[in-house]
Amino acid sequence: MLRVLVVDDSPTARALLVDMIRRDDELTVIGEAGNGAEAVQMTARLAPDVITMDIHMPGISGFDATKQIMISHPTPIVIVSSSTTVDQVATSMRALRAGALTLVRKPAGPGSGNYDAECADLVATVKLMADVKVVRHLSQVPAPAIEQPASGGSSDLSWTAPPDETPPPPAVVAIAASTGGPPAIQQVLAGLPNDFPLPILCVQHIAKGFTEGFAEWLNVTVPPRVTTAQRGELLAAGSVYVAPEDGHLGVSRSGRIEISESPPLGGFRPSASYLFESAANAFGRDTLAVIMTGMGEDGVAGLRRVRECQGTVIAQDRATSVIFGMPGAAVRANVVDETLAVQQIAERIQRFARQRSHR
Repeated sequence: MLRVLVVDDSPTARALLVDMIRRDDELTVIGEAGNGAEAVQMTARLAPDVITMDIHMPGISGFDATKQIMISHPTPIVIVSSSTTVDQVATSMRALRAGALTLVRKPAGPGSGNYDAECADLVATVKLMADVKVVRHLSQVPAPAIEQPASGGSSDLSWTAPPDETPPPPAVVAIAASTGGPPAIQQVLAGLPNDFPLPILCVQHIAKGFTEGFAEWLNVTVPPRVTTAQRGELLAAGSVYVAPEDGHLGVSRSGRIEISESPPLGGFRPSASYLFESAANAFGRDTLAVIMTGMGEDGVAGLRRVRECQGTVIAQDRATSVIFGMPGAAVRANVVDETLAVQQIAERIQRFARQRSHR
């Protein structure tokens, strides 16, 4: 039986979460906390297997509580949030940087049309995260590299189509991640300059409603410009394009973004495999694919295509992955050229760009 601590400042929301969790025979709720301070105290006293954590609470917030718990009593934490506003999503992203494992959307209530599916997703996530081995974090969580829009960047996610005669980029970088991905991707992109010479395409498995906030959070914390990908947009050097919600992200040979509503691959849309295969078909050997922390095997099929086209594949290593599922599956399938710590990936991406610029 997995022991769950539920943290939420709303008695109604807390009761709802408790009821959902108790419906599963493999889960039991051992405590309820109404604020961050109680969450820290009850974690120390009860030693739960997993915690569901609200973000916005009076006094000690969910972010601060997560930070304290990961310093003193490391425990798997699932952020449960109902807000998709940019500033509140940014706080959720900070909690992931502090050591929380993943983010799920708080079910709206029994009257909503997606209630059963949202309940099932939350319960499944809690059970999966309870098995993740977490480590003690430092007493200080590093601040994002940039606290306001980078030079040349913009928080406006709209775009203006470049002239048709603009030539396609010489190469492309494709990155994909799932559980643990937002802070890992942020760390990689923070290591790149704002004049990075290649476009970057990014798939991040994330709860519905949080994609735009994730892209905007990246845009104000990393040097390159980050936007949500728009169908038909011509790829530009130094820009990062995040897959939109519920759409596969691809690219044409002419260097324009393609968005597909074709069926999910392996349960995912956007899919890492779709991105990698599309990039390989468009850019061939001038493709660098990066598979990062995440649960499952999404990406492996697409990475095979990258290798067939003589592109380069980098996998995040086990030691720095929250979950070595996706990169581990790629390693086992023998479709990886190099396995690197997350701290080394940005430099490897820059080396790839330098090599392509000299060809």
